[in-house]
Parts: sequence; structure tokens; C-alpha cells
Amino acid sequence: MKFTVEDILFGVSVLLFLSILVSKSLGRLGVPALVLFLGVGILAGSEGVGGIYFDDSQTAQSLGTLALTLILFSGGMDTRWQSTKPVLWRGITLSTLGVFITAMLVGIFATYVLNFSLLEGLLLGAIVSSTDAAAVFSILRARNIGLKNNLRPTLELESGSNDPMAYFLTISFTFLLTNPEASLWQLLPMFFLQMSIGAVMGVIMGYVMAWTINKIKLEQEGLYPALTLAMVLFTFAFTNLISGNGFLAVYTAAVILGNKNFIHKRSLTRFYDGIAWLMQILMFLTLGLLVFPSQILPVLGVGLMISLFLIFVARPVSVFISMFFFKSTLQDKVYVSWVGLRGAVPIVFATYPMLAGVERSGMMFNIVFFIVLTSVMLQGTTLKVVADWLGLSEVDDSPRRLQLGEELGYNSRNELVELQLPAHGASIGKSLVNLQLPKTSLIVLIDRGGKFVTPNGATMLEPHDKLMVMVDSEEELQRVKAILLG
Repeated sequence: MKFTVEDILFGVSVLLFLSILVSKSLGRLGVPALVLFLGVGILAGSEGVGGIYFDDSQTAQSLGTLALTLILFSGGMDTRWQSTKPVLWRGITLSTLGVFITAMLVGIFATYVLNFSLLEGLLLGAIVSSTDAAAVFSILRARNIGLKNNLRPTLELESGSNDPMAYFLTISFTFLLTNPEASLWQLLPMFFLQMSIGAVMGVIMGYVMAWTINKIKLEQEGLYPALTLAMVLFTFAFTNLISGNGFLAVYTAAVILGNKNFIHKRSLTRFYDGIAWLMQILMFLTLGLLVFPSQILPVLGVGLMISLFLIFVARPVSVFISMFFFKSTLQDKVYVSWVGLRGAVPIVFATYPMLAGVERSGMMFNIVFFIVLTSVMLQGTTLKVVADWLGLSEVDDSPRRLQLGEELGYNSRNELVELQLPAHGASIGKSLVNLQLPKTSLIVLIDRGGKFVTPNGATMLEPHDKLMVMVDSEEELQRVKAILLG
């Protein structure tokens, strides 16, 4: 049966709409969005009510690679160096050593349980070794949950930087299985070469992107997203072309760009946030279509065993070893272990051995899908409960900030910060002139129950007022918060 362009566009639009609608309805119950998107894809597939037959692994892999590239870029753009710097080496250790240990442990266990060869088992372990925190933070942010001890930037850094390691391991074991004469030692130089080239290209392209955006002076603002998209795709493709790791290059470039001032920064950040969500939905829908539930049923037993081993043994062991070198509490290690969600990335990686013709790759794909589904359903729905149980959750009351000048591309220390007054406090009922705020700070606007008030010295503060305050340093912000919120 042939489909016209109109048929494809109609089907895509309906699936997108249903995915967003289902996500909005069931997301309130704590069900991670990616599970809902996968569910819609499965229901629309050949064994679901939609009856859409799709078994094109090449298309799924291509779409997944593009989606992962843009998702990593969006995540890198949102990574704040100020909060990441204190946990830099802890996050990198988790994303490299932690991924390697997880892959080895799961691989050895799978070899025993599935009667796989050691390389086949290690390939399966490599595929499921990286984490996907996209669902984690959608739940945490939706419920306004913060995490103590810098756990949030640690998990964000790990999830954004561990895909390159998992990708390298997956490609390496696939290569060894399809080339029996090859040696494992041949891959070590390739690993350091890929990571080095990827990191260097990422740094170079990060600075090139910032310089280009500020200097090119396009007449139409709408061309800037197209310009940056071209540079992102070039970074990934060219890095791979010169034997580097494109995922690492894209993420590194995004982190550097996101921590610099450039014109239209807010609009570009929002654009890529929307693109990342669109890519995530499309990727999950496509992978859901690719899955045949009847083929998963025979591997339920072994899939459950491997999934439980991954969740309760492999992930905790890798986290405890990786975090041994850093100052962390037992509660920190337990929670990081629990937030080892597997998302759509392992399912994308599972298509590589299928396209390479690896024996039992179909069985691996079905096991990987079940592992991902089990991990997200078990861990993704209990993040808040575990954080509360471990005493690590706190209300995320960090103020919203706007860096003045970022849209114009010049450096400015001044920030507009939104602060909401409590119901009771020392500043309630006082006029602004009597607050004795620092001389360099200024309350520029008050949101009072949805109505905006232009403040002056005689303006009296009321409970739950939202204040837009201009400050020029972090120290000044802390003094302002002590006066207004104390």
C-alpha cells in the first residue's frame, strides 16, 4: 500500500496531537511523557488499533540520530556553567567510568542468563548503559521539586554527556561481532581519538557559533534559528567525518554557546527547547511503531531479570564506584543510583546491530525495549517518593533570571530577578523607601494579583507580591533576598 505525502502528514499530525493530549492528561499522575509517546506509537502500529506497518530500522536510526543531536544541543544550551562547575568531574566520571562499569556488569549477567557469547552480552550491556534524564526533570520541574547537594546539575551533566561513551561501546562491540578477526586492543586508540576530536571540535564550534551569531547581522530575525541549525548539523556531521564523536562535539559546543552572550539568545533557546520536544515526541512515536508487542512477549522473563539486575545491581555498583572519589553522602549515591532511567537512546542504539546484521540483534532489540519500559515505569514514577524518603527533596524556589543585554550580544552584569514575597514577612506592609535595599539594586515592577504596579518610594508591599528586581551581582541578590524574604 502506497502512502501519499498528504497521508503521511495527516498521520503525523494526528499522532503528534494525540501524544501531547495524552501527555497533558496522564502526566499529572507522574507517568513519564516518553512512556506515553511510546504507547501512542505502539497503539498506532501494525499490532495496534492504527494498523500502521513500520519495520524500517534504517529510518528509525536516522531519525533517532537527528533527534538525539538536537536534544543534546538543547540540553547543552540550558546547562549553566556556574552550577555545573562544582560537579564537573563527578558528572564526567559518572558518564564515562559509570557507563563502562554498567555495560560490563550487564553484559556479563546477560551472557549467563541468555546463553549469549561474551561479545553479544557486552553489546547488550553497552546499548543500555546510558541514562536519559529528560523524563526525570519533566516530573521534577512539573512538581516544583528541587534536589539538595548539587544533585540536579550532576544528573543533568551525566545524562547530557554519557551518550558518547555508550555510543562508542555499542559501535565497538558491533564491529567486533561483525569482524571476528579484529582485536579489542585496536579500539583503544580509536576511543581516545574519537573523544579527543569530539571535545576539540566542540570547543572550536562553540566559540565559532557565538562569534558568527553576533557578527553576521542578518536582516531577518527568523534566519538565526536556521543559521544555528546549520552549524549544529555541520558540527555533528563534520566531526564524524574526521573520525570524532559527533554527539560529544554537539553537546560541548552547546554548553559553551549557552554560557556566552549572543543576540536573540532567549528566542533561540526557546526555539531549540521546542525543537527538542518535537524531536523527542517524533523519536518515541517512531520507535513505538517499530516495536511489535507479540515479539516482546517471549522475552518478558529474561527481560525482567536483566532489567532488575540493571536497576538494583549494575547501576548502584557503577554509581558507588564512580562517586567514591568525591565527597558524597550515602543518600546522594542511592538517589543517583535510582535516577538511572533508560530512555529512547538505548532503543536507537539497538538498531545499529540490527542494521549491521548481528545475529540475535532482533532479540536484543526486544529485550532493550522491555528494559527501557520497565526502568521508566518503575523509577520514573517514584522519583519524588524516593527523594522525599532520602530527605533530598526541597522546594525549587530559585528565582527566574533575565540577563540584561543578552538579546543585544554585549556583556552586562545586571540581571532582572523575579522574587515572590511570602504571606508573612518582615517586608510586608513596609514602603520601598523604608526597606534600605542596596543602592545599586532597583525594584522595577510589581505583579500584584495579575495587575502590574509601577513602584515608587511610597509603594507598600503586600503578601504574595511578585517583584522584578534589578541587581548587578550574586552577593547583592543575596542581600536583597534577605531583606525582602527574611
